[in-house]
Parts: sequence; C-alpha cells; structure tokens
Amino acid sequence: MRKIREVLRLRYELKLGYQQIGRSCAIAVSTVHKYLKHAEAAELSWPLPEGWDERKLEAAVFPEAATRKPPSSPRTPPDFSAIHEQLRDKHVTLQLLWEEYREANPDGYRYSRYCYLYQRWRSKLDVVLRQEHKAGEKMFVDWAGATIPVYDRHTGVAWQAPLFVAALGASSYTWAEATRDMQMECWLKAHVHAFEHFQGIPSLTVPDNTKTGVTKAHRYDPDLNPTYYNFAVHCGFGIVPARPYKPRDKAKVENAVQVAQRWIVAALRNRKFFSLEELNVAVRELLHKLNHRPFRKKDGTRASVWEAVDKPALKPLPMEPFDLSEWSRARVNIDYHVAFDANLYSVPYNLVQELVEIRSTPTTVEILHKGTRVASHLRSRGRGQAVTQPEHRPKSHREHLEWTPSRMVHWAESIGPNTARLFERIMSDKPHPEMGYRGCLGIIRLAGKYSPQRVEAASERALLTGACRYKSVESILKNSLDRVAPPLSTTSPPPASTPPHDNIRGSEYFE
Repeated sequence: MRKIREVLRLRYELKLGYQQIGRSCAIAVSTVHKYLKHAEAAELSWPLPEGWDERKLEAAVFPEAATRKPPSSPRTPPDFSAIHEQLRDKHVTLQLLWEEYREANPDGYRYSRYCYLYQRWRSKLDVVLRQEHKAGEKMFVDWAGATIPVYDRHTGVAWQAPLFVAALGASSYTWAEATRDMQMECWLKAHVHAFEHFQGIPSLTVPDNTKTGVTKAHRYDPDLNPTYYNFAVHCGFGIVPARPYKPRDKAKVENAVQVAQRWIVAALRNRKFFSLEELNVAVRELLHKLNHRPFRKKDGTRASVWEAVDKPALKPLPMEPFDLSEWSRARVNIDYHVAFDANLYSVPYNLVQELVEIRSTPTTVEILHKGTRVASHLRSRGRGQAVTQPEHRPKSHREHLEWTPSRMVHWAESIGPNTARLFERIMSDKPHPEMGYRGCLGIIRLAGKYSPQRVEAASERALLTGACRYKSVESILKNSLDRVAPPLSTTSPPPASTPPHDNIRGSEYFE
C-alpha cells in the first residue's frame, strides 16, 4: 500500500527531510522524492482537501496508473464453477479436468498453476459462520472416536468401551463417560449423568446423526428417534441435529471430543481396567483436571465460566426419572407378526402390511398403531421365537390350529371305529404325522356335507380297498359307492391246483 498521505504530512506539516521521512515510513529516499514530485505536479499540499480517501489521492498523484488497463492475459482462464460442480462426482479428478482443459486450450495454464488457481477460488467459498452461544442454550453431544479397553479379570480378554462426550456451548464445560455400548439405554443414561453434572438442563441438544438420536437424517427435516424425542419431552429440551456431513454445526463438541481424547484417553493408555466402574472413576478424575485447566487465550477455566454463565441459565432437573423404553418401527408381516430383537410378536391380523410402533422395556413389548396400543407381550429373551396371542389370529386359523391329532382321532371315534382306524392309517402312512393332517381335516369337512353313517361306510370301504386317502373317500361318497356292499373278505383267493402233465413230477419222485 502506498504511503503518500504520510509522506505529505511529514513533509509539509512537520518539515522533515527526505531521509527522515524515508526512515519513518520505511521506504527508500528515491520513493519519497518521487511521491513529492508527483504531488507537486498535481498541485497538492497539506492538509488535503476534505473527503479525499486513499484511492482518490493515488489517482491524483499517479493518474497514468489509474487509467492504465491491466495487460490482457493470452491464456484462457478455466471455468472454476464448472470445475467445482464436476468434482462432485467422486470419479472425476482435477488431473482429468486439466487434461480436458488443455485439449480445448493448448496455450492454457500448466497443471500446478491450474490447481493453484482453483484452490484459491474455492477457498473463498469455504467461509465459516462464527457461532455465538448463549448461556444455557445448547449442549453438544457425540461419541468419541477412540475407545478404552476393559479387561475380563478371569480370561484377560478385552472389550472396547466407547466414550460419550457432552459440552455446553457458552462455557465449553465438558462431561465424559465410558459406557458399555452405544445403544439407546447407554445413550440416555449418559445424558442423565451429563445433566446431573451440569446441575441443570439446557434448552437444546445438538447430536450427530447417530441412530440413537436420529432415525432418518435429512438436511432440513430429520426424523428424530421416538425414544430420544420422548426423553426430550420429559426433560424439557429440544433437539436440533447437526446437518449430515457438516461437523462444523457441532464444532464445540468436536473440539471437546478432541480434547477428551488427548487429556483422557491418551492419559489412560498405560493403565489397565477390569470394570466399567473402575474406568469411570479414572475418567472423572481427569475430567475434573480438564474442566479446571486455565484457558490459553482468555481468562478463567471451563468450570469458572460454567459457574458464572451457564449454570444460572440452565433449567432445573425433572422431578421424576424417565421411563426408559425403546421405540422402533416395523411393518406387520403377512403372518400378522412383527420382528423385534430377533423374535416375532403377534398383532391383530387386520393390521397386516401396516406400519406400527414398538415400545419395549426390559420386561414388556407394546405395539401401537396410530398412537393406540393394539398388543402387549412379555419380552422374550431368546432368539427366533414367536410370541403369539390366539385372539390375534383369524377365525379360520384358530379353527385350523384347534384340530390337534388327538382331537382328530377323538372326533373320528365319535363317527365310528372305521373312521378312527382310517385317520390313524392316514397319519401313519406318511413320513411325518403332520403330512396327514390336511387329509384328516378334509374328511372332517366332508362330515358336514354327508351323514355320519355314510362317512363311516366310506371309511370302511377305503380300508378294505386300501385307498386310504382323502380323495378316495371323497370319490366314494360322491359316487355313492359307500351304499354298495363292500367285498366279503380282504384276503386273497387260494391259488388254483396244478394241472396234471407227463412232464410234471410229483412228490413221490423225491422219496
């Protein structure tokens, strides 16, 4: 930047020489001489006319520079907007775009200059909005990327404990806690412990798009996890998830996570823990040091700013604990069951293909449709089990299941002994008795169309002829063969005697 104004002031107001002006303004004596020569030619002195700024002063002293046009570049500049748009495709690279640019413009920029110009253009797009955090307004929550190993005391096998981190916006006051896993129960309990640590509840929480917080992420209208939403309603705070792939929306907790990993996870790297409780005792000790560590660029600590700013603005803790229950959604299968936690639970059959909500506790599973509870079951702790209530089945399914093998045989005995024998024969002829259930059920249905006497007679004829099938009994009744006298005996007739012949020797030959 030219120092014309200061040179004129020092020369005409303070009457300094050229060398003194040069030393004061840190410019060469020749430059001082040039400035004053041009100012004299422009008939300028000190003080300057009112309203003159640096641009107008420079235009008056160096008029040829103001009217001079910048030299036109012989090279065609790249279309940076088009480059930026094409780079959204993960398979497109700057190298490829540069080669296409050089094919169209052989006299264009080289690759290094091409990349430099694009990065300079792109840096002006990446402008960060500085967030101003109000007292007690926001709490940022997230899982730390690093985990801490916990060892089994007997086997020595380690499992990794994730670290939950929460930070208040205004004071950066931090809470950290190692949990068993990253499921809903641990997620909500960590929130409760954070609120107790902060001694109050903020107006908003800002989670990442984890499944325990957001069911379906969206830039403008995310679907909140129902359990997390009910927890927020109970405690009296709102949920504003960060935008997908926008970590700067929660920069406060990103920084807190980084600090926690440096001052907690890294500090515990050489220690060995055998229980989650033992680990959290060590975490709380380091957390206390972290919150009382002085800031580098401002006065105070996280704890002192929290005490003065955030704590008075937080809302009180709820009087009653939250009923810890998990919420999920499922669509009813065609067998009027919904899948949850590796098991199947029944709902009324008229809800087939409907979308329902599942509210689960450690002991029960409730199923709701449009806010109305339609089923309630004891929670099964097995895997692959079906929990079914009979009243949820259609009438035809209940009637079908009521016909057990013993009940079928008992019904057949009420018709007659031949019918009972036929049922036993049908089930015994199959590789598995259940394969004969449908045939027996078909004969039971035939009894509603024909009299018991005719069914008994048809069963007798089927046994005598060996046609022990439902279709055979149906054919006998349809063609009235049950009214025809059955064969007298089921034994085969004696073989005919051997005719006499000269070539046939009798038993006497062998005596």
